Amino acid sequence: MNKEFLMRGQTAKGQTETLNFSGYKPGYAYRLVEFQLSASTNVAALDAHMCAVITAGKTALDPQNPNFNDEGLIGSTQLKNDANDIYPISSYSVINDTFLITQNLLLTVYNNEAHPINWQCRFVAEKMSGPEEAVANYKQFTISDD
Repeated sequence: MNKEFLMRGQTAKGQTETLNFSGYKPGYAYRLVEFQLSASTNVAALDAHMCAVITAGKTALDPQNPNFNDEGLIGSTQLKNDANDIYPISSYSVINDTFLITQNLLLTVYNNEAHPINWQCRFVAEKMSGPEEAVANYKQFTISDD
């Protein structure tokens, strides 16, 4: 099994995407190891202030106000760019790369402009024993069932 794979897409401002893990191989969990954003329109001349979050919970989170006390929050990322080149592009992500993903995730984006946001997530597969799989499934189930 390929240990690393990407999910990428483009999401409209304020919208939520489901990152679908239901078709993946039993006995494996996945870890988020990279989360990036990119503008989708007029990239060279645009002021970009965008953010996104990924949660294992069943309710989408507000990307403008990430709360790291929320156990389901797996990743938060921001991108800022000043079109006047006064400041360099600033981008950072905070990722809980120890969280074992066994069920679908929700990705929510926000942008100060009206255009959609391009996003990319890199995941790594982890082989699990039966008991490890049960614990990971239960943990994600309890987060998504609050």
